[in-house]
Amino acid sequence: MSVNEIATILLLGSFLILIVLRVPIGFSLGLSSIITTFYLGLPLMVVAQGIVRGIDAFVLLAVPFFIIAGEIMGAGGISTRLVSLANALVGRFRGGLAMVNVLASMFFGGISGSSAADTSSIGSILIPIMKKKGYDADFATSVTMAGSVQGILIPPSHNMIIFSLVAGSVSVGRLFLAGFIPGILLGIALMIFCYFMAVIRKYPVGEKVDFKTAMKAVWDSSLGLATVLIVVFGVVSGIFTATESAALAALWAFFVTFFVYREIPISRMNEILGNSLKILAIILIMIGTSSAFGWLTAYLKVPGLVAQSILELTNDPIYIMLILNAIMLFLGMIMDMAAIILVATPVLLPIAIKTGVDPIHFGIIMMLNLGIGLITPPVGNTLFIGSAIAGISIEQLTKCMLPFFAVMLFVLAIVTFCPKLVMFLPDLLMPQ
Repeated sequence: MSVNEIATILLLGSFLILIVLRVPIGFSLGLSSIITTFYLGLPLMVVAQGIVRGIDAFVLLAVPFFIIAGEIMGAGGISTRLVSLANALVGRFRGGLAMVNVLASMFFGGISGSSAADTSSIGSILIPIMKKKGYDADFATSVTMAGSVQGILIPPSHNMIIFSLVAGSVSVGRLFLAGFIPGILLGIALMIFCYFMAVIRKYPVGEKVDFKTAMKAVWDSSLGLATVLIVVFGVVSGIFTATESAALAALWAFFVTFFVYREIPISRMNEILGNSLKILAIILIMIGTSSAFGWLTAYLKVPGLVAQSILELTNDPIYIMLILNAIMLFLGMIMDMAAIILVATPVLLPIAIKTGVDPIHFGIIMMLNLGIGLITPPVGNTLFIGSAIAGISIEQLTKCMLPFFAVMLFVLAIVTFCPKLVMFLPDLLMPQ
C-alpha cells in the first residue's frame, strides 16, 4: 500500500478506536490528526493551524448567543407557557396530551434549537402529567423524544450555523427558512400517529379550553415566541446578520425572562452562563479539531475516494441519496451531531451536489438524519436524557420508539425526494 493509503487507514482507524474507547469526540479528532501528522512527517503546526482556522470565523459568534438565548428561555418559565398554548390548540382531542407534547416541542424547539433542552424542559413537565392521565410511561417519553427533533429543523438552530460554516457560502437565512416546512411536517406526522395510537390504546380525551383561557395562553407565550420572529425576520429581511440577530435574541430573552416573566431571580444568570459556556466549549473544541481532521482528509483525498466508491456502485440519484441517508443515519448512531456535521459534510455534500441536490436541501436532509440519530442507541444523547427523566431503561425506550422511527423515516423520505417542499420558502422569500 502507498503512504497515503496507510495514512488514511491510520487516520480513520485511530479515530474509530478512540470513539470505541469512549474518548470525547473532540479529543478523538485531535489525537487521530496528531498521530497521522507524525506518520506523514508533516510539521505538528499543521494541526495547530487547522484548529485555529476552524474557529476563526465571524459567523461562529452567533452560536454562543443562540445557546445563551435558549438556556435563558428554558430556565425562565417559557416551557410552561408553551405547554399551555399547545393545550389550548390541540388538547381537546383524543390523545390530546400527546399532541400537546409534540406541539409544545415544536414551539420550544424554535426557541432553544436543541433536542436535549427540549426533552429536558418539556419532558419534565408533561411526562409526569401524561402518566397520571393514563398514558404508558414509555409512550409518553417516546413522544417527548421524537417531538424534540423538531428543534433541530425549526430555526434558530446553532447546528445550521455550523453546517453553513462547513459547507461554505451557504446562506444561513435560506437554511433557516428551509427548515420550517420539514419541521412542521414532522410535527403533523407525529400528531397524526399519536391520535391513532390514542384510539388503539384508548388514551383519554383532553379537556376543552375556554376562549378566555386560550387567549391568555397566546398572550403569555407570545413574548417568548417573539424570539423566533426576531431571528428569522432579522436574517431574512437583511436587517441583521445571523450574529447580530442572535445577539438581539439573547438580549430579548434576558429582558423577557428577568423583567416580564420574573419566575427566576437574576442571580440565576451566573448558572445559565456557566451551562452555556460548557456547551460552547465542547462545540468549539469539536469545530477546531475537526477542522484539522478535515484538512488531513482533504490532503489524503478521502472525499474523492468516497465519492468515487459510491458513484461506482450506482449513478441513479435516488439510490445515491438512499446511500447518503443510510451513512448519516449510521453515523448518528455512534457520534455526536456537531461532530458529524463537521466531519461528514465535506465528504458527503460534494456527492449530493453531483446528483443535483441543492446544498440548502442537503443541509435539511442532514439535520433530520442527525436529529433521528440523537434518539437512536447506542450514542443518543436525547435518548439518555429521556431515560433519566422517566426512569425507564434504554432497551424499553428503544423498543417503544420503533414505530416513531418509522414515522420519522417516512418524513425523511418526503424531505429527501420532494425538494420543492424544502426549497419553497427559501426560493419565495430569499431568492438567489
